[in-house]
Amino acid sequence: MKEFIQSLPKIELHLHIEGTLEPELMLELAERNNVRIPFNSIAEIKNAYNFHNLQSFLDIYFQGADVLINEQDFFDLTWAYLLRCQEDNVLHTEVFFDPQAHTERGICFDIVVNGIHRALVKATTELGISSKLIMCFLRHLDEESAFKALESAHVHKDKIIAVGLDSTEVGNPVGKFERVFKQAIEQGFLTVAHAGEEGPAHNIHDALNLLQVSRIDHGVRCSEDENLVKQLITERIPLTVCPLSNIKLNVFEHMELHNIVTLLRRGVCVTINSDDPAYFGGYMTDNFLAVNDAHSLSKTELAQFTFNAIDASFISKSEKKQLKMLTQRYLDLHQ
Repeated sequence: MKEFIQSLPKIELHLHIEGTLEPELMLELAERNNVRIPFNSIAEIKNAYNFHNLQSFLDIYFQGADVLINEQDFFDLTWAYLLRCQEDNVLHTEVFFDPQAHTERGICFDIVVNGIHRALVKATTELGISSKLIMCFLRHLDEESAFKALESAHVHKDKIIAVGLDSTEVGNPVGKFERVFKQAIEQGFLTVAHAGEEGPAHNIHDALNLLQVSRIDHGVRCSEDENLVKQLITERIPLTVCPLSNIKLNVFEHMELHNIVTLLRRGVCVTINSDDPAYFGGYMTDNFLAVNDAHSLSKTELAQFTFNAIDASFISKSEKKQLKMLTQRYLDLHQ
């Protein structure tokens, strides 16, 4: 089963590129850019990755982002992630980035997006990995800051397909960004939002109703509301679930208690993703293995996560058809 999972075609829809900053690259970029960080070794950085909640993670997440200065840094960060995608047989990825985390410290928006985009283009030609780029607004910042990010994104519409919403869910209701999302939709951007991770199920309702999102990032707290679960099933609204992240941040105490398999078997369009893999201890294959080790899925069920992700992705119908055929062929060969 481990070999089956390793080679299973995968689609990643919930990945923060800043969250792929491995300790080795953090130290390398800190030295290259002469940035002082409060760590002297890889071991010290790894030791700091002991979080007890989302905010304690975000504190070091933003601290790590300080080493990203030049376009080449963002390229190197993204390329390192894409090489991991190749190892895990991730055929398509939809990457989040947080421009405000960089523009707030004086880094030009263009530097960020161009570095990431250059790596994504290279991966298409050299690795055969397709991709889409999603710009996230930081919900702990104000509406004005989000509007500024949206304005900067407009000239990069050829590179950015959607906008999202991430950072601290508690205390930052989605309604705070209703006007920003309305304008983004008018400008032709697709929309997604983090909801129902550390916040309650009604945050998912609000993301769907107020922000008109195409899919929910996380969404595991939907189980608190049976009518919501039925809506997710009926309307086939995707949830981009991040199992190892949920355990690391104490959303669930351990993987056996995670609701992703229950939701899958009920017909919810759940997908497996890695979120911030450098910080949460696992990329795509690691997440699939962790779920299977705790819940003993069939090969058909494991492949369903990929089929769900293909349906939930922002690629064309013809691309979806091709990926589904490839995945079905793999499943048929290994039944």
